[in-house]
Amino acid sequence: MSKEKIALFTIFGGTGDLAQRKLYPSLFKLYQKGYLQDHFAVIGTARRPWTDEHYHEVISDSLADLDADQKDVDQFASHFYYQSHDVTDAQHYMTLKKLSEKLDAQYGLQGNRIFYLAMAPNFFGTIAQHLRSENILTDNGFNRVIIEKPFGHDYASAKELNDHLTATFNEEQIYRIDHYLGKEMIQNITAIRFGNNIWESLWNNRYIDNVQITLSEKLGVEERAVYYDNSGALRDMVQNHILQILSLLTMDQPVEFTEKDIDVEKVKALRSLRPLKPEEVATNFVRGQYGAGDDGVKAYRDEDKISPDSNTDSFVAGKIMIDNYRWSGVPFYVRTGKRLADKFTRIDVVFKRPVVNIFNHEDVLENDDASTRLDPNILTINVEPTEGFELRMNAKAVGQGFATTPVKLNYSHDAEATAGSPEAYERLLHDALNGDATNFTHWQEVADSWKFVDVIQKYWDEHQPDFPNYRPGTMGPDAADELLHKDGHRWVYRN
Repeated sequence: MSKEKIALFTIFGGTGDLAQRKLYPSLFKLYQKGYLQDHFAVIGTARRPWTDEHYHEVISDSLADLDADQKDVDQFASHFYYQSHDVTDAQHYMTLKKLSEKLDAQYGLQGNRIFYLAMAPNFFGTIAQHLRSENILTDNGFNRVIIEKPFGHDYASAKELNDHLTATFNEEQIYRIDHYLGKEMIQNITAIRFGNNIWESLWNNRYIDNVQITLSEKLGVEERAVYYDNSGALRDMVQNHILQILSLLTMDQPVEFTEKDIDVEKVKALRSLRPLKPEEVATNFVRGQYGAGDDGVKAYRDEDKISPDSNTDSFVAGKIMIDNYRWSGVPFYVRTGKRLADKFTRIDVVFKRPVVNIFNHEDVLENDDASTRLDPNILTINVEPTEGFELRMNAKAVGQGFATTPVKLNYSHDAEATAGSPEAYERLLHDALNGDATNFTHWQEVADSWKFVDVIQKYWDEHQPDFPNYRPGTMGPDAADELLHKDGHRWVYRN
């Protein structure tokens, strides 16, 4: 049975950075692996007056790092067509429709259409409206639309945007991409939990003390300065990536491993987040903004295209509680930020210590205070750059006596397996071709996430911060450590 997928991709924003860095290399990898063969075509649209020939050169350049055979690159690029396009001009959609129908017949695409909106969200509704009004959607194949974040700026704008999209597409046709859901180790969360009884039986408030989610970035705002200064870490990372990870960690076991059943459980988990009252924000969430570094690193406010009096958060840490039977009383600590100590993503599940430490007696201690403690067991899921697991346990220290010492059990994907693993966008584009939205974000998840985050953002908008409050190369402001210390906890990863 052939694994070939048949579709016409129309990429709005085909000249942009996302298309060249992520979409074209991912489509080419699907081509190399046989998922795209003879029966596919791609239309790139944007305002620039490119020719097909120049477009092919851009495609070829975007694949330079893949060290691919040039004949394969040329053959792949021959499936790409460019149309200069104004997304607000109905006449341009008529031209797009003619080209789409021509390519459908030429490549035998069976009316299958995927529209990728790699543009600013304020154009999503306009594009969707014209796709409907100019009859570019087909009746004899599938119609799917993939959209990038940010999906709104708050709940109200997200709902308005969703209403515009659902006037043309139904929920099953809308694929809201969150590239973190395409990462190997994020997808491994469900395998760890529901494929291993040792963990699922302990995955509750009887045995887990706290959970920590860290998404750390070493770089600053770079080329995203304009977008980032209007967003900040809370909107850019917490509302989507972090709350999506949290929903996978906390959801109950779905009836079946299907898109519908997983979505049901993720929504239940997000609806169980304890909503914060405005007066609780300051004691449960910390924001930060980096200052200048000793090595010449600019302060956030000195970055290009950033306002010198900007109060945008480049760091967020927070304590989230979940009010349901499984997780009542367990704090989930989250943090993310720019210009931190290193680039990594990790999840630390900290288990409760034994109720009684039988090794805590004088003839064992021999005045060694370290041996009085039994460290908590910690399961660490390393998402990036290392992919794998780490388990901390207590064992007997080598030598006389019976002092205990923590030991680590490690597993990391080997380099060969990692090299052959699909990159997030490749994985998610393949899922969209298959009509599988399991690893995409559904509307109710988006809505519940915004409702939780909006309270925090509103409070911050009404109160002046004391910025800058952390140095580049650290793990954020001191208040992020105090957030855990007042509960008797500490971050597993510290610098």
